[in-house]
Amino acid sequence: RVRISMPPPPFMLAPGERISARASLMPPPPPSAPGAYDFARAAWFKELGAVGYARGDVRKIDGGAGDAGGWMDRYRIWIAGARQQMTRRILDALPGASGAVAAALMTGERAAIPQEVEDAFRDSGLSHLLSISGLHLALVAGVLFAAVRGGLAAVEPLALRQPIKKWAAVAALFGAFAYLQLSGAAVATQRSFVMAAFVLVALLVDRQALSMRTVAWAALAVLALAPESLLDAGFQMSFAAVVALIAAFEVMETRLADWRGKASLWNRAGVYVGLTALTTLVAGLATAPFAAYHFNRFVDFALVANLVAVPLTSLWVMPWAVAAFVLMPFGLDGLALAPMGMGVDGVIWVAETVAAWPGAVMAVPAMPAWGLILIVAGGLWLCLWRQYWRRLGAVAMALGAVSPWLGSPPHLFVDRNGQALGARGESGLYVRGSDDLAVESWLRRSGFSERLPWPRLGASRDGRLRCDNAGCIYRAEGLVVAL
Repeated sequence: RVRISMPPPPFMLAPGERISARASLMPPPPPSAPGAYDFARAAWFKELGAVGYARGDVRKIDGGAGDAGGWMDRYRIWIAGARQQMTRRILDALPGASGAVAAALMTGERAAIPQEVEDAFRDSGLSHLLSISGLHLALVAGVLFAAVRGGLAAVEPLALRQPIKKWAAVAALFGAFAYLQLSGAAVATQRSFVMAAFVLVALLVDRQALSMRTVAWAALAVLALAPESLLDAGFQMSFAAVVALIAAFEVMETRLADWRGKASLWNRAGVYVGLTALTTLVAGLATAPFAAYHFNRFVDFALVANLVAVPLTSLWVMPWAVAAFVLMPFGLDGLALAPMGMGVDGVIWVAETVAAWPGAVMAVPAMPAWGLILIVAGGLWLCLWRQYWRRLGAVAMALGAVSPWLGSPPHLFVDRNGQALGARGESGLYVRGSDDLAVESWLRRSGFSERLPWPRLGASRDGRLRCDNAGCIYRAEGLVVAL
């Protein structure tokens, strides 16, 4: 397989069609720095032999559509075509950024999201809402479960004589599987579906739905299907969040039961707000070390943004998305997409507002592997034990959390083709060259957000770089390097 990027052609392309194009192909690139994201490794597991871009015109080859080999290929093409048509309907009903975000929530297609909106979601800690994962599958399954069980409960003979709770679990399971297929079935979504499926199957066999055993079985199933996902950020962050949440709610089980037993409407509303805040705080703390390790960033106001955006998504946006799925075969999806768009506008407003606050994002230097190992070991010790000595795990986690500032960061970066050069300054990274992807990775791993201009002649403002017509000299911490 190859992956080719190209400008939009003047005609509409449909999945399964054949095209002809002149393209430049190259091997999937290796990491831009030791320990950085390894696209070549990810491409190997995706069976990508080359990546590249089209040059010149792209044209269709007549009669090429629909002649894929096996039934699995034909099924994938059919699903891709259905996703394309659904995305088009959503964008027609909701133009602009709200339609693009709604399409991402329903079909997993994020290409239409404006870059500034995507940056706002990332800098506010809401980027997890754009990637279909456990939250979205849980919401879709939960809405279907509640709707089916509520409807069956209204029929007295069924409610009294039949296991309507299990019937609702079966309906939610099939609905979650359909959502998995329509959203593109990315690896992260498959992992989330396995988790949701184990929860629903536990309901069918009268077992506790959420427990450490459920998480263990789900992890085994995911690793059996995709063992390489163990090192992926998505696997680590999602399972860390679930394990931390289960451990936290086990500790607070008695107190939560007392709160829920109070019948006052205000008490129930307060419990919901408190549980949302607790869930956001615990999940945020559990995933923050992995975000720092893989993405070299810490979002300072994620708790505030999630306290507003997650309830809005849970109680308004996703129920209308499920309604749009149900109404779409009848051509009535616009009735649900309109109110869904209003909720999406609210989520976008929250993301843009919080991302604009001063100090919304803190850059974190590259974390050494031993730091992440300490955090994982300490987190498991804290979450799995039940005795008082479980608290010792927090010590290991604290040591791992400060590890990015204990090492010696690189002073110089050179890309593999010699087209870009980076030199560490006191307040940023001096950059010379044009490889923007490599430079962005260097900035993140250095813990800097500022890209400093390379001095052409004379000295840099911190004196570390001095250049003349013959070249440059870099001086820092006793090092002298001729460039």
